[in-house]
Amino acid sequence: MTAPPENPQDVRTLVPDELCLLDATAQAELVRARLASPAELLEAAIERIERLNPHLNAVVTPLFDQARATLGSVPLDGPFGGVPFLVKDLIATCAGVRQTEGSVLLSDSVAEADSELVSRYRRAGLVIAGKTNTPEFGGMPVTEGQLFGPARNPWNTDLNTGGSSGGSAAAVATGMAPMAHGNDGGGSLRNPASCCGVFGFKPSRGRMPLGPQHGELLCRVIVEHALTRSVRDSAALLDVSCGAMPGDPYALPRPRSPYVTEVGADPPPLRIAFTHRPVSDVEVNEECRLAVEDAARLCDELGHHVFEARPKVNGERLISAWFDLWALCNALMAREAEKRAGREAGPSDLEPLTLSYRRRGGSQSAFDQQHALRVLLEEAREIADFFDDVDVWLTPTLGQPALPNGAFSGTPDNPPDPARYMLFSPFTRIANITGQPAMSVPLYWPDAGVPIGTQAIARLGGEGVLFGLAGQLERARPWRDRWPPLAL
Repeated sequence: MTAPPENPQDVRTLVPDELCLLDATAQAELVRARLASPAELLEAAIERIERLNPHLNAVVTPLFDQARATLGSVPLDGPFGGVPFLVKDLIATCAGVRQTEGSVLLSDSVAEADSELVSRYRRAGLVIAGKTNTPEFGGMPVTEGQLFGPARNPWNTDLNTGGSSGGSAAAVATGMAPMAHGNDGGGSLRNPASCCGVFGFKPSRGRMPLGPQHGELLCRVIVEHALTRSVRDSAALLDVSCGAMPGDPYALPRPRSPYVTEVGADPPPLRIAFTHRPVSDVEVNEECRLAVEDAARLCDELGHHVFEARPKVNGERLISAWFDLWALCNALMAREAEKRAGREAGPSDLEPLTLSYRRRGGSQSAFDQQHALRVLLEEAREIADFFDDVDVWLTPTLGQPALPNGAFSGTPDNPPDPARYMLFSPFTRIANITGQPAMSVPLYWPDAGVPIGTQAIARLGGEGVLFGLAGQLERARPWRDRWPPLAL
């Protein structure tokens, strides 16, 4: 397939597949210039989803007819007027649409209203064409479950996409949509971004709304945003969707200037620390170690002050407290699911990992929960002190490349081992604990296998710093035109 023309005036030479290879910003520019219509973009996306999704299992609830019905009311003057979009089937809701949270227990549940975030997406002109695959309650770092089955990696369909926003990552990686919603409580945007070779960005705590259904989830660590092919799309989408709702328990002031303006200009020299050693005592795959070292060299070549360092924290204490609260969150989500379903969960309604979380979370006392939270807050202060002398901290996104499908399968008597969780994903949850913004950048592409991302973390409220660095890295080593063979 030929590459899409860079000049929008040449759009009439594009076939539908090539429209899908443009990022969201370029698609919206075509609509504003009246060189493509929202209907053309939507039908191109639908055709691509219908053709590729049987291989990937990324989109689990198609909304094609509903999307077509909304075209007449799409605000075309919005920044993404007429651009197709996908929403993860977890937390964010679409009125009248199935909302399963990836659970068999909620397979027939329907959302009553749009969440605030989805309303903002619609006001920006996005056309929601479907909902994407997620594991039950987002509890695993891979996207596989009893309700939908595994989301398959477009670079190698025997492998998983990572999780829990893996359906969205696979869809963006293959052009089913130029960007797709996800959420992140321990790496669920960044993990699949690394596995699928796209850009994943987690905003700061207090930057995004979770309402009206939620005020906070898992003691403040879960944040909404998206996976995209380009940095500019992520920044522009955050510009139109960020900001707390009235009554939210945490709120950051809006940025002084749009994030998208940070993307096009090189940042001043930054103090960038890097490490390939996680705070927990686990081995890191050689390719993941090489990926962060390669990113550090690139940052050095771009004029930044790069040095090896990591914060001094008690990793075992931190991770133990984390899993206490993670288990509690999943137990609470299971309890809420029972209320929504109107019945108690039976033996086949919840997955082995959720059942183990529910046992662990249900056995905690109020003292246990408050102690775990206090541990996280104490360790978070140590990490914040590290950023007194550091602008950006680079790590591998993951401890291992993408895993085979079924790597987290188990039985009620033998659920997946949380130690497996830590081997795969030992780096990402730090930013959720501290509330800092973080991203996974697809810079490392081994000759064989799947792409491997590098994580970058900035200070709380430092989204602009990350977008500036990401834009510079994207120009130095472009990834937007790297497509898995399946996509072409």
